Amino acid sequence: MLTLYFVPVLLVSTGLLTQTWQLFACFILSGFGMAGIGMGIMHDAIHGTYSSNPKINKLLGYTLNMVGANATIWKVQHNVLHHSFTNIHEGDDDLNVPFFLRFSPNAKKNLLHPYQHWYTWFFYGLSTLSWVTTKDFIRLDRYYKMGLFKGKNVYRNTFIKILLWKLVYFAFTLGLPILFSPFGVGEILLAFLALHFVTGLSISLVFQTAHIMPDVSFHLTDEHGMVEGERMIHQLMTTSNYAPKSRVFSWLIGGLNYQIEHHLFPDICHVHYKDISTIVKQTAAEYNLPYYSKKNFLHALKSHFKMLHYLGNYEAVPVKATH
Repeated sequence: MLTLYFVPVLLVSTGLLTQTWQLFACFILSGFGMAGIGMGIMHDAIHGTYSSNPKINKLLGYTLNMVGANATIWKVQHNVLHHSFTNIHEGDDDLNVPFFLRFSPNAKKNLLHPYQHWYTWFFYGLSTLSWVTTKDFIRLDRYYKMGLFKGKNVYRNTFIKILLWKLVYFAFTLGLPILFSPFGVGEILLAFLALHFVTGLSISLVFQTAHIMPDVSFHLTDEHGMVEGERMIHQLMTTSNYAPKSRVFSWLIGGLNYQIEHHLFPDICHVHYKDISTIVKQTAAEYNLPYYSKKNFLHALKSHFKMLHYLGNYEAVPVKATH
Protein backbone atom coordinates (compact mmCIF):
# COMPACT_ATOMS: atom_id res chain seq x y z
CA MET A 1 0.00 0.00 0.00
CA LEU A 2 2.89 2.34 0.73
CA THR A 3 4.36 1.53 -2.67
CA LEU A 4 1.00 2.06 -4.36
CA TYR A 5 0.77 5.49 -2.76
CA PHE A 6 4.32 6.79 -3.20
CA VAL A 7 5.55 5.31 -6.49
CA PRO A 8 2.91 6.75 -8.87
CA VAL A 9 3.45 10.31 -7.60
CA LEU A 10 7.22 9.88 -7.78
CA LEU A 11 6.86 8.52 -11.32
CA VAL A 12 4.92 11.63 -12.35
CA SER A 13 7.60 13.78 -10.69
CA THR A 14 10.38 12.24 -12.80
CA GLY A 15 9.05 14.05 -15.86
CA LEU A 16 9.07 10.84 -17.91
CA LEU A 17 5.29 10.78 -18.36
CA THR A 18 3.85 13.13 -20.95
CA GLN A 19 0.24 12.01 -21.51
CA THR A 20 -2.59 13.45 -19.41
CA TRP A 21 -4.17 10.01 -19.02
CA GLN A 22 -0.92 8.77 -17.51
CA LEU A 23 -1.01 11.57 -14.95
CA PHE A 24 -4.57 10.73 -13.94
CA ALA A 25 -3.87 6.99 -13.87
CA CYS A 26 -0.93 7.52 -11.52
CA PHE A 27 -2.84 9.80 -9.17
CA ILE A 28 -5.85 7.47 -9.08
CA LEU A 29 -3.56 4.54 -8.25
CA SER A 30 -2.01 6.68 -5.54
CA GLY A 31 -5.54 7.33 -4.23
CA PHE A 32 -6.13 3.61 -3.79
CA GLY A 33 -2.78 3.38 -2.01
CA MET A 34 -3.77 6.24 0.27
CA ALA A 35 -7.01 4.45 1.14
CA GLY A 36 -5.07 1.25 1.74
CA ILE A 37 -2.70 3.01 4.13
CA GLY A 38 -5.70 4.35 6.03
CA MET A 39 -7.48 1.02 6.31
CA GLY A 40 -4.65 -1.49 6.40
CA ILE A 41 -1.75 0.21 8.16
CA MET A 42 -2.48 3.27 10.27
CA HIS A 43 -5.82 1.95 11.58
CA ASP A 44 -4.19 -1.01 13.31
CA ALA A 45 -1.10 0.99 14.22
CA ILE A 46 -2.97 3.77 16.03
CA HIS A 47 -5.09 1.17 17.82
CA GLY A 48 -1.77 -0.34 18.95
CA THR A 49 -2.43 -3.67 17.23
CA TYR A 50 -0.19 -3.68 14.17
CA SER A 51 2.73 -4.88 16.27
CA SER A 52 3.45 -5.94 19.84
CA ASN A 53 6.15 -3.26 19.80
CA PRO A 54 4.69 0.18 20.72
CA LYS A 55 7.48 1.96 18.86
CA ILE A 56 6.56 0.24 15.61
CA ASN A 57 2.90 1.12 16.13
CA LYS A 58 3.81 4.75 16.74
CA LEU A 59 6.03 4.83 13.66
CA LEU A 60 3.42 3.27 11.38
CA GLY A 61 0.76 5.53 12.86
CA TYR A 62 2.64 8.40 11.25
CA THR A 63 1.70 6.98 7.84
CA LEU A 64 -1.58 8.85 8.40
CA ASN A 65 0.40 12.09 8.66
CA MET A 66 2.19 11.18 5.44
CA VAL A 67 -1.13 11.13 3.58
CA GLY A 68 -2.20 14.53 4.86
CA ALA A 69 -4.21 13.78 8.01
CA ASN A 70 -3.03 13.69 11.62
CA ALA A 71 -2.56 10.65 13.85
CA THR A 72 -3.01 12.57 17.11
CA ILE A 73 -6.36 14.04 16.10
CA TRP A 74 -7.59 10.80 14.56
CA LYS A 75 -6.77 8.85 17.71
CA VAL A 76 -9.10 11.08 19.72
CA GLN A 77 -11.81 11.14 17.06
CA HIS A 78 -11.75 7.39 16.40
CA ASN A 79 -10.29 5.52 19.38
CA VAL A 80 -11.84 7.72 22.05
CA LEU A 81 -15.08 9.20 20.68
CA HIS A 82 -16.20 6.73 18.01
CA HIS A 83 -15.35 3.56 19.92
CA SER A 84 -16.62 4.86 23.26
CA PHE A 85 -19.85 6.39 21.95
CA THR A 86 -20.66 4.31 18.87
CA ASN A 87 -23.85 5.60 17.17
CA ILE A 88 -24.58 7.91 20.09
CA HIS A 89 -25.90 11.31 19.06
CA GLU A 90 -23.48 14.14 19.93
CA GLY A 91 -21.00 11.59 21.32
CA ASP A 92 -19.80 9.66 18.29
CA ASP A 93 -17.84 12.17 16.22
CA ASP A 94 -18.53 10.15 13.05
CA LEU A 95 -22.15 11.30 13.36
CA ASN A 96 -21.18 14.97 13.65
CA VAL A 97 -21.56 15.80 9.97
CA PRO A 98 -22.35 19.00 8.00
CA PHE A 99 -25.92 20.33 8.06
CA PHE A 100 -26.79 18.81 4.67
CA LEU A 101 -26.23 15.27 6.00
CA ARG A 102 -28.23 13.36 8.63
CA PHE A 103 -26.63 10.18 9.94
CA SER A 104 -28.66 9.69 13.11
CA PRO A 105 -32.42 9.55 13.75
CA ASN A 106 -31.70 11.67 16.82
CA ALA A 107 -30.33 14.54 14.71
CA LYS A 108 -32.52 17.41 13.57
CA LYS A 109 -33.94 17.00 10.05
CA ASN A 110 -34.04 19.79 7.44
CA LEU A 111 -35.37 20.32 3.90
CA LEU A 112 -32.21 19.01 2.20
CA HIS A 113 -32.14 15.63 3.91
CA PRO A 114 -34.87 13.93 1.81
CA TYR A 115 -32.41 13.99 -1.09
CA GLN A 116 -29.29 12.91 0.79
CA HIS A 117 -29.44 9.31 -0.44
CA TRP A 118 -28.59 10.71 -3.88
CA TYR A 119 -25.96 13.35 -3.11
CA THR A 120 -24.16 11.87 -0.08
CA TRP A 121 -21.96 9.75 -2.33
CA PHE A 122 -20.47 12.85 -3.94
CA PHE A 123 -19.57 14.31 -0.56
CA TYR A 124 -18.03 10.99 0.48
CA GLY A 125 -15.61 11.59 -2.38
CA LEU A 126 -14.70 15.00 -0.96
CA SER A 127 -14.27 13.83 2.61
CA THR A 128 -10.49 13.32 2.60
CA LEU A 129 -9.98 16.62 0.76
CA SER A 130 -11.61 18.30 3.73
CA TRP A 131 -9.48 16.11 6.00
CA VAL A 132 -6.12 17.24 4.58
CA THR A 133 -7.09 20.93 4.55
CA THR A 134 -9.34 22.09 7.41
CA LYS A 135 -10.87 19.22 9.40
CA ASP A 136 -7.89 18.48 11.66
CA PHE A 137 -7.63 22.13 12.71
CA ILE A 138 -11.37 22.33 13.40
CA ARG A 139 -11.28 19.14 15.47
CA LEU A 140 -8.21 20.27 17.39
CA ASP A 141 -10.06 23.41 18.43
CA ARG A 142 -13.18 21.46 19.41
CA TYR A 143 -11.33 18.72 21.29
CA TYR A 144 -9.28 21.32 23.17
CA LYS A 145 -12.47 23.05 24.30
CA MET A 146 -13.86 19.65 25.34
CA GLY A 147 -10.83 19.11 27.57
CA LEU A 148 -9.46 16.22 25.50
CA PHE A 149 -6.16 18.05 25.00
CA LYS A 150 -4.56 19.30 28.21
CA GLY A 151 -1.24 20.72 29.26
CA LYS A 152 0.87 23.82 28.77
CA ASN A 153 1.31 24.77 25.09
CA VAL A 154 -0.35 21.52 23.94
CA TYR A 155 -2.75 23.35 21.63
CA ARG A 156 0.01 25.45 20.06
CA ASN A 157 2.44 22.55 19.65
CA THR A 158 -0.20 20.25 18.17
CA PHE A 159 -1.33 22.98 15.77
CA ILE A 160 2.25 23.52 14.56
CA LYS A 161 2.82 19.78 14.08
CA ILE A 162 -0.41 19.44 12.09
CA LEU A 163 0.57 22.38 9.89
CA LEU A 164 4.12 21.12 9.25
CA TRP A 165 2.95 17.60 8.35
CA LYS A 166 0.40 19.04 5.92
CA LEU A 167 3.07 21.17 4.28
CA VAL A 168 5.15 18.03 3.77
CA TYR A 169 2.13 16.25 2.31
CA PHE A 170 1.30 19.03 -0.16
CA ALA A 171 4.95 19.41 -1.09
CA PHE A 172 4.99 15.75 -2.09
CA THR A 173 1.63 15.36 -3.84
CA LEU A 174 1.49 18.80 -5.50
CA GLY A 175 4.88 20.49 -5.16
CA LEU A 176 7.03 17.80 -6.79
CA PRO A 177 4.71 17.18 -9.76
CA ILE A 178 4.29 20.93 -10.39
CA LEU A 179 8.05 21.54 -10.27
CA PHE A 180 9.34 18.52 -12.17
CA SER A 181 6.59 17.17 -14.44
CA PRO A 182 5.63 18.59 -17.84
CA PHE A 183 1.96 18.92 -16.85
CA GLY A 184 0.24 22.20 -16.16
CA VAL A 185 -0.89 23.26 -12.71
CA GLY A 186 -4.55 22.90 -13.71
CA GLU A 187 -4.04 19.31 -14.87
CA ILE A 188 -2.20 18.39 -11.68
CA LEU A 189 -4.88 19.95 -9.48
CA LEU A 190 -7.59 17.98 -11.31
CA ALA A 191 -5.58 14.78 -10.92
CA PHE A 192 -5.15 15.63 -7.22
CA LEU A 193 -8.94 15.97 -6.90
CA ALA A 194 -9.35 12.59 -8.62
CA LEU A 195 -6.90 11.07 -6.13
CA HIS A 196 -8.94 12.34 -3.20
CA PHE A 197 -12.27 11.39 -4.70
CA VAL A 198 -11.08 7.79 -5.01
CA THR A 199 -9.67 7.81 -1.47
CA GLY A 200 -12.63 9.55 0.15
CA LEU A 201 -15.23 7.39 -1.55
CA SER A 202 -13.36 4.16 -0.77
CA ILE A 203 -12.83 4.91 2.92
CA SER A 204 -16.31 6.35 3.48
CA LEU A 205 -18.10 3.39 1.93
CA VAL A 206 -16.09 0.91 3.98
CA PHE A 207 -16.68 2.68 7.31
CA GLN A 208 -20.23 3.96 6.80
CA THR A 209 -21.63 0.56 5.83
CA ALA A 210 -20.66 -0.66 9.29
CA HIS A 211 -22.81 1.75 11.32
CA ILE A 212 -25.29 3.73 9.17
CA MET A 213 -27.46 0.71 8.46
CA PRO A 214 -31.15 -0.19 8.88
CA ASP A 215 -30.52 -3.02 11.35
CA VAL A 216 -28.37 -1.21 13.88
CA SER A 217 -29.63 1.04 16.67
CA PHE A 218 -28.82 4.62 17.57
CA HIS A 219 -28.60 5.72 21.17
CA LEU A 220 -28.69 8.71 23.48
CA THR A 221 -26.89 9.44 26.71
CA ASP A 222 -28.85 10.21 29.86
CA GLU A 223 -28.85 13.57 31.67
CA HIS A 224 -25.47 12.71 33.22
CA GLY A 225 -23.85 11.88 29.89
CA MET A 226 -23.89 8.15 30.62
CA VAL A 227 -24.96 5.32 28.33
CA GLU A 228 -27.31 2.59 29.49
CA GLY A 229 -26.35 -1.03 29.05
CA GLU A 230 -23.14 -3.03 28.77
CA ARG A 231 -20.36 -1.94 26.40
CA MET A 232 -19.95 -5.11 24.38
CA ILE A 233 -23.70 -5.53 23.91
CA HIS A 234 -23.85 -1.91 22.79
CA GLN A 235 -21.25 -2.65 20.10
CA LEU A 236 -23.28 -5.62 18.85
CA MET A 237 -26.37 -3.44 18.64
CA THR A 238 -24.69 -0.61 16.72
CA THR A 239 -22.34 -2.39 14.31
CA SER A 240 -22.68 -4.54 11.20
CA ASN A 241 -20.33 -6.80 9.22
CA TYR A 242 -20.34 -7.59 5.50
CA ALA A 243 -18.64 -9.92 3.00
CA PRO A 244 -17.36 -12.36 5.66
CA LYS A 245 -16.28 -14.94 3.07
CA SER A 246 -14.25 -12.63 0.84
CA ARG A 247 -10.61 -13.04 1.84
CA VAL A 248 -9.20 -10.81 -0.92
CA PHE A 249 -11.62 -7.97 -0.19
CA SER A 250 -10.93 -8.31 3.52
CA TRP A 251 -7.19 -8.04 2.88
CA LEU A 252 -7.65 -4.93 0.70
CA ILE A 253 -9.65 -3.06 3.37
CA GLY A 254 -7.63 -4.13 6.40
CA GLY A 255 -10.24 -6.53 7.78
CA LEU A 256 -12.78 -3.75 8.27
CA ASN A 257 -15.57 -5.93 6.90
CA TYR A 258 -15.40 -7.49 10.41
CA GLN A 259 -16.39 -4.31 12.21
CA ILE A 260 -18.22 -6.17 14.97
CA GLU A 261 -15.08 -8.02 15.99
CA HIS A 262 -13.06 -4.83 15.72
CA HIS A 263 -15.42 -2.92 18.00
CA LEU A 264 -15.58 -5.74 20.52
CA PHE A 265 -11.81 -6.24 20.53
CA PRO A 266 -10.11 -3.05 19.27
CA ASP A 267 -6.84 -4.19 20.84
CA ILE A 268 -6.54 -7.23 18.54
CA CYS A 269 -4.96 -7.07 15.06
CA HIS A 270 -7.36 -7.37 12.13
CA VAL A 271 -5.68 -10.52 10.78
CA HIS A 272 -7.44 -12.47 13.56
CA TYR A 273 -10.96 -11.11 12.98
CA LYS A 274 -12.08 -13.91 10.67
CA ASP A 275 -11.25 -16.62 13.22
CA ILE A 276 -12.74 -14.61 16.09
CA SER A 277 -15.96 -13.96 14.14
CA THR A 278 -17.08 -17.59 14.37
CA ILE A 279 -16.84 -17.52 18.16
CA VAL A 280 -18.55 -14.11 18.41
CA LYS A 281 -21.44 -15.16 16.18
CA GLN A 282 -22.01 -18.39 18.15
CA THR A 283 -21.84 -16.56 21.48
CA ALA A 284 -24.27 -13.87 20.30
CA ALA A 285 -26.75 -16.57 19.23
CA GLU A 286 -26.32 -18.39 22.56
CA TYR A 287 -27.31 -15.28 24.51
CA ASN A 288 -29.97 -14.12 22.02
CA LEU A 289 -27.98 -11.02 21.07
CA PRO A 290 -27.85 -9.42 17.61
CA TYR A 291 -25.09 -10.19 15.13
CA TYR A 292 -25.70 -8.14 11.99
CA SER A 293 -23.93 -9.17 8.81
CA LYS A 294 -24.53 -8.68 5.07
CA LYS A 295 -23.65 -11.39 2.58
CA ASN A 296 -21.45 -9.14 0.45
CA PHE A 297 -20.37 -5.53 0.06
CA LEU A 298 -23.03 -4.82 -2.58
CA HIS A 299 -25.78 -5.85 -0.17
CA ALA A 300 -24.21 -3.60 2.46
CA LEU A 301 -24.18 -0.65 0.06
CA LYS A 302 -27.84 -1.21 -0.83
CA SER A 303 -28.76 -1.26 2.85
CA HIS A 304 -26.72 1.89 3.46
CA PHE A 305 -28.56 3.61 0.60
CA LYS A 306 -31.90 2.62 2.16
CA MET A 307 -30.79 3.94 5.54
CA LEU A 308 -29.73 7.28 4.05
CA HIS A 309 -33.18 7.51 2.46
CA TYR A 310 -34.89 6.63 5.73
CA LEU A 311 -32.89 9.14 7.75
CA GLY A 312 -33.58 11.83 5.18
CA ASN A 313 -37.32 11.29 5.04
CA TYR A 314 -38.51 10.09 8.42
CA GLU A 315 -38.32 11.12 12.01
CA ALA A 316 -37.62 8.38 14.54
CA VAL A 317 -38.07 7.81 18.23
CA PRO A 318 -34.69 8.06 20.04
CA VAL A 319 -33.41 4.63 21.00
CA LYS A 320 -31.64 3.72 24.23
CA ALA A 321 -29.91 0.47 25.07
CA THR A 322 -32.19 -1.91 26.98
CA HIS A 323 -29.83 -4.80 27.75
